[in-house]
Amino acid sequence: MSALIQRTVRAVSSSTLRPLAQQLGPAGSLLFVNEHSTDSRSFSAQAMLEGHTKEGKVMHETLLNANILNTQYAVRGELYLKAEELRRAGKQIIFTNVGNPHALGQTPLTFNRQVMALCTAPFLMDMPETAKMFPEDAVARAKKVLTMIPGGIGAYSDSRGALGIRQEVAQFISKRDGTPVEEINPDHIFLTDGASVAVRSCLNALIRNKNDGILVPVPQYPLYSASIALYGGTMVPYSLDEGQNWGLSMESLKSAVAKARSEGIMVRGMVFINPGNPTGQCLSQENLRELAKFAHEEKVVLMADEVYQENIYQDERPFVSMRKTISEMGEPYRSEVELLSFHTVSKGTVGECGLRGGYVEMKNIAQGAVDELYKIASVNLSPNVVGQVSMSLMMNPPQPGDASYDQFVAEKAEILASLRRRAHIMTDAFNSLEDVTCNFTEGAMYSFPQIRLPPKAIAAAQALGKQPDVFYCLRLLEETGISTVPGSGFGQEPGTYHMRTTILPNEEMMPEIVKRLQNFHAAFMAEYK
Repeated sequence: MSALIQRTVRAVSSSTLRPLAQQLGPAGSLLFVNEHSTDSRSFSAQAMLEGHTKEGKVMHETLLNANILNTQYAVRGELYLKAEELRRAGKQIIFTNVGNPHALGQTPLTFNRQVMALCTAPFLMDMPETAKMFPEDAVARAKKVLTMIPGGIGAYSDSRGALGIRQEVAQFISKRDGTPVEEINPDHIFLTDGASVAVRSCLNALIRNKNDGILVPVPQYPLYSASIALYGGTMVPYSLDEGQNWGLSMESLKSAVAKARSEGIMVRGMVFINPGNPTGQCLSQENLRELAKFAHEEKVVLMADEVYQENIYQDERPFVSMRKTISEMGEPYRSEVELLSFHTVSKGTVGECGLRGGYVEMKNIAQGAVDELYKIASVNLSPNVVGQVSMSLMMNPPQPGDASYDQFVAEKAEILASLRRRAHIMTDAFNSLEDVTCNFTEGAMYSFPQIRLPPKAIAAAQALGKQPDVFYCLRLLEETGISTVPGSGFGQEPGTYHMRTTILPNEEMMPEIVKRLQNFHAAFMAEYK
């Protein structure tokens, strides 16, 4: 051991010198002296390396954080990987496994892309040709947006997002819910790289250890189960009632909480998805009031996943936000229900998944907790600014009298009308299949049919070591090119089998997709009957 290290060891803690031991090699050893005692210990560098590497690798898959190894995400799981393999081999794949509107042909809104083009290349606004290519309101809007993001889209913004855009979010919420804008604090609105980042940030803050539980509806979007596992918490499932069009069951909710508490789990948060993913149901105002009362009584934070609020395909239950619900309920709910509300530019008629724009608005959350979340957001410096611009455009669209208004309204109306038609096409197609039932897709972007698989098919799946619905979806993919997600990836009642598919393929593609489904299913059932 060098004289330098011998002299240094007396002045520093043993924890400081541990990395040095690892660099001395198998034959090296160090004498450690704890600054708080006169005890000395000899550590073998070889012993310290045990468990540090495997097969010569520090970053070996078996030596990663255990929470990462426990995390599963079915939407980009086995089926998706197989679809990518087939696509690279030259097979045409229809990716209905994820809600990715533009990838399946949804056309970007013209006004939004015009403004983003000008924000990305502001020098265009100095060219005389621009007046012929872009409507005057798009040019004016781009100039306004650029005043809110000093330095343009290539510069960092505030870690919560640009203040001017957060103020636009506050104004959107005010108009949507009929709430005075003065009651909405823009500093309690964080812009994020899609709603998923906001969800994960909030879950990370809520979950302290494995004894902290988060209520999640089942079937559920795997973002929640994956994130809860990643942060070391416990998912507490509560079942939706398929027989009641995937309706909310307060009995199931209360039973889930009682069971969790009997197992020593402290329930700290509750997720609900409205409209539902993967189930497509729309919650009634009565459902929302029941959830608010439950959250208040049980002292849990409500996490309102409302990213599909524009995707409504029925008229009986229009979208109503949880924020509006608790405000209209009055006290004590108005000022005491802790609420996190999430929205995104990835869904609805905007559908800009790749731009990664989202937000979380925090209502009745302790200021100290908001400050801590701001601190964590600051670690990433800034949400991406292009996503923030897209959020600005969704929150503050063209108004009556603007040059782009008529075209903008027409484009949105056609997208929503087509999605409503496609919701009926997919539901009717699934219900035409033998031993398949599918509730109508009231909202969101997905159908979630139940498939009553024959015993021989279940046995064949088990012989391959696969879940029966995974087996079915793999066969569907290989034979038709339609990529879906098995219901087991979302959670389902034992003994039932489902799959999720989007309703997003263009209407022109729908007859071919339906034909492929019908032909495949008929042959599959005949093979295993």
